[in-house]
Amino acid sequence: MPSRRRVLQAGASLTALAALLPWLPASAFTAGTLLSRAIPSSGEQLPVIGLGTSRTHDVALTDEALQPLREVLQALVNGGASLVDTAPSYGRAEAVCGALAAEDDMRKKLFLASKVSSTGRAAGERQVEASFAALRTDTIDLMQVHNLQDTGTQLGLLRELKEQGRVRYVGVTHYLDSAHERLLEVLRQEPVDFVQFNYSIGERNAERELLPYCADKGIAVLVNRPFQRSVLFDRVKGKNLPDWAAVELDVTSWAQLMLKFILANPAVTAVIPATSNPRYMADNILAGQGRLPDAGQRKRIIELFA
Repeated sequence: MPSRRRVLQAGASLTALAALLPWLPASAFTAGTLLSRAIPSSGEQLPVIGLGTSRTHDVALTDEALQPLREVLQALVNGGASLVDTAPSYGRAEAVCGALAAEDDMRKKLFLASKVSSTGRAAGERQVEASFAALRTDTIDLMQVHNLQDTGTQLGLLRELKEQGRVRYVGVTHYLDSAHERLLEVLRQEPVDFVQFNYSIGERNAERELLPYCADKGIAVLVNRPFQRSVLFDRVKGKNLPDWAAVELDVTSWAQLMLKFILANPAVTAVIPATSNPRYMADNILAGQGRLPDAGQRKRIIELFA
């Protein structure tokens, strides 16, 4: 994995430094409260920073391989967050999440999201049941139709599971700009609680129609690819974080600036950067604290990555 960022700039506060140590107790995060936003269909509050697991959590179920991911999960919870997003198509990630959630009564502290990516009702049922088993839970907080695969059939299945109380929310996902029109078509035709798609400083297509539509219709938005698979870090490699960002927006890393740019859009419910590094997880949490950029500051941020 490419070098993510220069995590802290010179002059960062002692509080920020402490918060970047994920093995510290929750009291280390007293510098600020993690922002939460309401899930429109229920009013339930969801912390704005979550955890993605694509690529990062496809590891062996051994204690050695699980230890850094255990620390990632502890950093998430210590920082006041709860959302963990996974999928059966992420290799062993779903089973890894289930194993970690089963430790120390951690499941009660988590909002678990997974996906179905099968074609046909029977295949969808098998995959969903396998997700329940892998996650070691009787209830999955959010189940999503992954990448719009057999959307109508699988949403029908997920709605039945929601009626049974086995699934709390249903949604759809994609990760490419080219799928945004299809996502909009589905959202216009199918009632869902959540939609997940890509949005970042470098991929702003969602600002045109998707984000305004979700805000207008009351659909919760999860944002994937917030760093554009490290492309954005490459654009600022070797550059110092500008002083105004720390002074005006309470940021101490490029990653925080990228995440705050996304969270500044009120239609975004939560952002789910993937990581296997507990220090990065703790750093991400700080993006959900303090001030968010206004329209003028967002323009300045875009210019930094041009």
